[in-house]
Amino acid sequence: MCGIAGFVGNGTERDLDGMTRSIMHRGPDGSGSFVDSAHRVFLGHRRLAIIDVSGGLQPMSSPDTGTTIVFNGEIYNHRHLRRELEQLGHRFVTDHSDTEVILRGYDAWGEAVVERLDGMFAFAIYDVKQQRLFLARDRFGEKPLFYHVSRTGIVFASELAALRRHPSVADLGLDERSLQKFFAYSFLPGSATPYRDVYKLPPGSVLTYRLSDGVVQKRQYWRFAIEPDRRPEGSERDWIDQVRSLLTEAVSSRLESDVPLGVFLSGGIDSSAIAVLADRQRSQGVLSTFTIGFHETSYDESSYAEQMAKFIGSSHHVEFCDVDFMLASAPKILDTLAEPLGDPSLIPTYLVSAHAARHVKVALSGDGGDELFAGYDPFKALKVADLYQKWVPRPVHAAIRAMAAKLPVSDRNMSFQFKLNRALRGMSQARSVWNPVWLAALEPDDISRIFGSRISVDELYEDAIDIWDRSRADNLVDRTLEFYTNLYLPDDILVKSDRAGMMNSLEIRAPFLHSGLADYVARLPAHTKFRNGTTKWILKEALKEVLPSEILERRKKGFGIPVAQWLREMPDPDWRPVAGLNDKVFRKWDCEHRKHRKDHRGGLWCRYVLDRTIGTRQTSPQAHPL
Repeated sequence: MCGIAGFVGNGTERDLDGMTRSIMHRGPDGSGSFVDSAHRVFLGHRRLAIIDVSGGLQPMSSPDTGTTIVFNGEIYNHRHLRRELEQLGHRFVTDHSDTEVILRGYDAWGEAVVERLDGMFAFAIYDVKQQRLFLARDRFGEKPLFYHVSRTGIVFASELAALRRHPSVADLGLDERSLQKFFAYSFLPGSATPYRDVYKLPPGSVLTYRLSDGVVQKRQYWRFAIEPDRRPEGSERDWIDQVRSLLTEAVSSRLESDVPLGVFLSGGIDSSAIAVLADRQRSQGVLSTFTIGFHETSYDESSYAEQMAKFIGSSHHVEFCDVDFMLASAPKILDTLAEPLGDPSLIPTYLVSAHAARHVKVALSGDGGDELFAGYDPFKALKVADLYQKWVPRPVHAAIRAMAAKLPVSDRNMSFQFKLNRALRGMSQARSVWNPVWLAALEPDDISRIFGSRISVDELYEDAIDIWDRSRADNLVDRTLEFYTNLYLPDDILVKSDRAGMMNSLEIRAPFLHSGLADYVARLPAHTKFRNGTTKWILKEALKEVLPSEILERRKKGFGIPVAQWLREMPDPDWRPVAGLNDKVFRKWDCEHRKHRKDHRGGLWCRYVLDRTIGTRQTSPQAHPL
């Protein structure tokens, strides 16, 4: 696990050093650089040593071809690929470095190497013979990769903070459409970033930059898609057994580490399953588990986590997150983040990562379980939303929402008032945008209000609409699954885990994103995931032999924090301006929120995030036609 940065074209070694220094938290165990002065190629690396600690130094070059790589991530099937490459005649220098496996794999298979990798990765390969730079990102986007292409070259980095240390990127202005999308999703979807002409390489994608003329080619080699025509063979019982077998294999593959390893344990189904399977497969020692608790009881799950810890006999560690921690730590966390992410659970994720990092260097998480197996509450709302649109006349929608808005404001986790108001605002939209509107900090009319102009819903939610329209699934459940796995998972959940973990120099692994498991689940019919109001049906059936019934049958809470209450306890806002935003609207919302008149937690938290991440003296944003 590491941080990478580099560029082709204008710039100096001093620029490269500044880029890599800004992501030292991603790799405190060492650094390295590669420079080809003749061709103006600069590659930098920060290392968090996990596999082959004594070897595997980067940048790493092939002694046969001169090909050079900087790599961030872990390849879980590297030993299998190593054996395959050795049979092809390749001789390895390192003992068991997965970095060298990618490098030799590129020499053997070219760009197709990415399709053989089971892991999380972002890497850059300088192909000296072909005179090109090859960038790649893993299938779900567990590891980040940002880039900027100009007339003079290309710049890339693991984090925006590093990218903006390069002189060609430092002065780029804000992109107004991206900021609008941030409020529309509570995260930045797809390739969007806050800055003009700066992009994320999408999950499952590669990019080739030709040094001779600056031509860029980008393609997607994989995307999660439901495959209704490729149902697995066997009975439903066979499917259940196979899910359990594949999850066991996924956990096993992610236990390899040359440094201490633990598990994040919330007491929910996903993390509990990972913890039990990890404990069963550890060859030695007591498993360490880590939990975050809250003093606000409707948000607290620590008692369930403690129950699971006793069940498996782990060495359990609990840390409590309260408003004092949030007020003291949120500014520092968001300043380091350097990019907008409107998910407040970033704060407790940072805390549990910091807590775990005092004991281990690697932690397994339950990320991906909800997205693959239909674990979220909106799946329960799909049928109701469909009936609502069919039978409730459009003119009546506004009246119903007005009545719901009069319900007393509640700060409780997933209160009836909160869920009802969120559900109603989505039900008035087209099916293709139900899910992002349900998740979002603000709805389209509010976004138009804070930006001072009417905004097209189709343009605002084009990323979600594209996923909906491209789906081959013929039902609402599967189409919703594709939204969660292709947008919410990579652009919210995995961003949160990667940044919170790496701020603390902690590697976080997600067994649910194992290639074999994800591919298999994509072939299962929708009724095996969401059945008669039960979420994660097949996963729960698969885990009946693994987990206590109290854990399997407990009501899902979700990893939320009492941000509505905490916002009232924060100092009066003194936001730094962000070009394009009307802060008079936000100040009105802040006043209403503090007086318990309305619940504006989503919009106010996102405004606070923007204040800390990009709310400096920026140049004017580029306007997009509305």
